[in-house]
Amino acid sequence: MLEHAFTALDALSDPVRLLALFGGMLVGMVFGMLPGLGGVAAVSILLPFIYYLDDFSGLAMLLGAVSVVYTSDTITSVLLGAPGSPASAPTAIEGHALAKEGQAARALGVGFLASMVGGLTGAVILFFAIPIAGPVVLMLGTPELFMFALVGLIFASSMIGKDLAKGLASACLGLFLGVVGPASAAADFRFTFDQVYLLDGLSLTIVALGLFGVAEAISMLASGGGISHIPIAVSHWSEGFRDFWKNKWLVLRASIIGVFGGFVPAVGASASTWVAYGHSIRSTNDKSRFGKGEIRGIAASEGANNATVIADLVPTLLFSVPGGPAAAIFLGALFSFGYYPGPRMITQNPDLMFLIVWSVALSSVVGAALCFAVTPALARLTRIPFAIIAAPLILIMVIGAYQATSTMGDIFMLFALGALGWMMKHAEWPRAPALVGFVLATPMEQYFWLANQLHGWSWLLRPGVLIIASFIVIPVLLNVWRRLRTRGEPKRDAAAEALDLPDKTDNKTVSLILAALVTLVFAYAIWEMMGFNPSSRLMPSLALLPGLPLALWLLVRAVRNYSSTADPTFKEPVILVVLIGYAIALWAIGFTVATIALLCWMLFVRANMRPMTGAIYGVVVFALAWLLFDVLRGDAPVGALTGIG
Repeated sequence: MLEHAFTALDALSDPVRLLALFGGMLVGMVFGMLPGLGGVAAVSILLPFIYYLDDFSGLAMLLGAVSVVYTSDTITSVLLGAPGSPASAPTAIEGHALAKEGQAARALGVGFLASMVGGLTGAVILFFAIPIAGPVVLMLGTPELFMFALVGLIFASSMIGKDLAKGLASACLGLFLGVVGPASAAADFRFTFDQVYLLDGLSLTIVALGLFGVAEAISMLASGGGISHIPIAVSHWSEGFRDFWKNKWLVLRASIIGVFGGFVPAVGASASTWVAYGHSIRSTNDKSRFGKGEIRGIAASEGANNATVIADLVPTLLFSVPGGPAAAIFLGALFSFGYYPGPRMITQNPDLMFLIVWSVALSSVVGAALCFAVTPALARLTRIPFAIIAAPLILIMVIGAYQATSTMGDIFMLFALGALGWMMKHAEWPRAPALVGFVLATPMEQYFWLANQLHGWSWLLRPGVLIIASFIVIPVLLNVWRRLRTRGEPKRDAAAEALDLPDKTDNKTVSLILAALVTLVFAYAIWEMMGFNPSSRLMPSLALLPGLPLALWLLVRAVRNYSSTADPTFKEPVILVVLIGYAIALWAIGFTVATIALLCWMLFVRANMRPMTGAIYGVVVFALAWLLFDVLRGDAPVGALTGIG
C-alpha cells in the first residue's frame, strides 16, 4: 500500500500536474464564493478543459476544485450573509452575525482552519478505506453493483429536496437523458429524433453546465446590482486561531460526522452540516449565542461540510455510486478517461486511487492558505455588480460547451438544458438527482443487462441484492411509521427558522408547464421505445415506466394548485429569452457580432457601467474569449447567414 502511495505522490509532483491541481483550486475558490454556484458549477466549467490534459492532470484539476469549494464559500457566508452553498447555511447564520459585530476575521479564521481539518480528515479516511474496502468490493457481482447504483439514485431523489415525487421524477428525467443515443446492449439508436447531433448521446459537460451553471447565472443576473452594499474590512487573524485551537476537538468530531455523511450516497454536505451544527448546540452549556454569532457553530459546520465532500468519493470510487452532484461529474470524468470504479480500479489502478488522496490533502492545506491571503482584498470588492462577473462566466460556459462536438447543436442544447434547469429550480424539482441519473445511466444499463443475461431474474433473490435493497426499504418503512406518529402535527422547517427566511413556494405557472412538458416527453418516449430491441428497452423502461405516472401525478397536483395571481413577478424569463436569442444569433451571424451585442447588454444595461470603463472591460473579456478558443485549438461558431466567426 505504501509503495503505491509514494508512487502516486511522485506522479503528482510533476509540474504540469501541480499546475493543473492549483488551477482547479483557483476555479473552485472563485465559484465557491459565488452564491448558488459552488462545486457543481466549478467542476462543470473545468470539464471541457481536462480532456486536453493527461488523465492524472485532468482528474487532479477536478479534485482541486472540489476540495476548496467549501473553504472559499466561507468568505461569502461570513461577509455577505449569503450561503455560498446550502451546506454553508449555519456558517452564514453565525458568521455574518459576528461580521456585523466587527469580528469577521475571527469567524473566517475558524472557518478556514476547520475546513482544512475537515478536508484532511476526509483524505485520511479515504487513504485507509481504499485497501480495507477493496476485498469487499471484489466480492460484489453485477447484480450487487446495479443495486448500489439504484440505491444511490433513490437516495439522491429522496434526500435532496422536500418532495419525494419531484425527486424521483427528476431522477427518471436524468436517466432518460442518459439513454439518448447508442444502446449499450444492441444496435439501436434511441430517442435521436433523426438528428445526427444526438447519435452519440448528450455530453456530460453540457448537461452539467446547462442544469446548474446557466440556470444559476440567470437567477443572479436577474437579482441585479452589487453583491453587497457595505464593504467589510478583515484583519487580525490571531483571535480566530485561538478560537480554533480551543474548539479543535469539536472540529474533529464534526469532521467525522461529515465523513460518515459522505459514505452514505447522496446524503450530502447539507445534511451532514446540520447534524454537526446540531451536535455543537447539544454539546454547549450556554446556548444563548447560537443564531446570534456563536463561533462553535462555524467550527462544527465548516469541519463537517469539507469532510463530507471528500468522503463522497468513497462510494464513488468503490461502488460507482456518486455521493453528490460534483462526485457524479467526477465519476463521468473517470469513465471518460477509461477508469471504472470498483474492483477493476482497486486492482489495476491503485496509483490513481492514492493520487486522489494526495490531491485532496494538498488542496485542503493550500486552499486554506490562499483563502487567508486573498480575503482582505476580496472584502473590499463585494460591491461589484454580478453582471460584470457574469459576462466572462457565460462566455466560458458557451466555449466549454462548444468544445463537445464543435457544432451549433452544443450551444442550442446548452441553453435548452439551461431553460430546463431554470424551470426545475423554480418548480422546486431538485436538479441533483437528474445529474446523478444521467451519469449512472450507462453503468446501470451495463450492470442491468449483464445481471439478466447471467442470472435471469433470479438475481433479485441473491443475498447481497436483498441486503442492499434493505437500504431503500427500511428507511421507507421508518418514514411511513414516523409520518403515522406525527399525523396532524404542524411541520417545522428548522433550516428556514434558523435563517429567519419566509417559506419558499414554487412558481405555480412554471410547475404546471414543467409537469406537462415532462409528461408529454415521457409518453412519447414510451411509444417510441416499443420499436426498440428487447435489450435496448431495459434501461429506458426503468426510467420511463415509473417516470410517466410520477409526472402525471405532479401534473394533476400542479393543475389543482394553479393560481396565476400567486406567482411572483419574474425578471428571469427576460434574461432567459436574451440568452436563447444569443444562441440563435451565434447560429445566424456568428460569434463576433453576437458576443459583442451580449457584452454590451450585460455591461451597459445590466451592470450600468460607464461607457469608457465598460468598453475597456468588454474588449478584455472578448479578447480572452478568443484566446480561449486558441488555447483549446478550436474555431468559434460561424454564422450561417454571414459566414463569419
